[in-house]
Amino acid sequence: MNERKTIFISGGASGIGRAIATLFGQRGWFVGIGDIDQPGMRETENAIGHGFVYSHRLDVRDRGAWDEALEALAIAAGGRIDAVVNNAGIPLGGGLVENSVDEIERCLDINLKGVLFGAQAAYPYLQRTAPGSCLLNISSAAGIYGTPGASVYSATKFGVRAITESLDGEWAADGIAVRSLMPGFIETPLLDHSPNAQSNEAIRQRVRDAGLEITPVTEVAEAAWQAVHGDRLHTRVGATARRLAFASRWLPARLRREMRSSARPMGR
Repeated sequence: MNERKTIFISGGASGIGRAIATLFGQRGWFVGIGDIDQPGMRETENAIGHGFVYSHRLDVRDRGAWDEALEALAIAAGGRIDAVVNNAGIPLGGGLVENSVDEIERCLDINLKGVLFGAQAAYPYLQRTAPGSCLLNISSAAGIYGTPGASVYSATKFGVRAITESLDGEWAADGIAVRSLMPGFIETPLLDHSPNAQSNEAIRQRVRDAGLEITPVTEVAEAAWQAVHGDRLHTRVGATARRLAFASRWLPARLRREMRSSARPMGR
């Protein structure tokens, strides 16, 4: 088996996925990326800048596609996969009554079912390189406390948190580490998307209006490196995530009041 460590990252064509791929590649890992955005994956390959990278078209909603992607990476990397990052995800905002059935199902399928399918597919590879292998799930600050105007998205990220905690117990005997990152608002192209099909306002503007900070994506990549090599179950990234974690534990009544006062009435 090749001695160079290997990581696979879903959603590796842009944003957090690209930043993680670039950092691990710069630090000597063989990097595999999966995404439906093939031009974006080529840009990630160029950002890594050396030959130890492999990309594979992957729709995380397709369980069989996960097996194909990881098998192909293992062959390309010389037989080993040491870390898998369940990063692929999409935003969905607005009031629940504003979200269409298609939007809800797509968010659940990508953000939640995609993580479960990725974990299932990753297990045999991570078992072979354990101890020291890691499944890293990208949750969110929205998985710390339910966010008004993002109920479906929050539900998926709470789900990712639960999957992480469950598998941390299930896979401990195998020596596989299971970790999550919980970032706040990160400087990625997702901020320039509308929260849902009924809105013309970019997520970025809503973040600015709320007075919240936007964290550089490189900070998430560094947190991913620390998570893969460390022993912390959940890592909060950015000031918003850290404030939410503190308030939800120590000031729950105050946090509830703030969340209720921040919600926009429907129709505005």
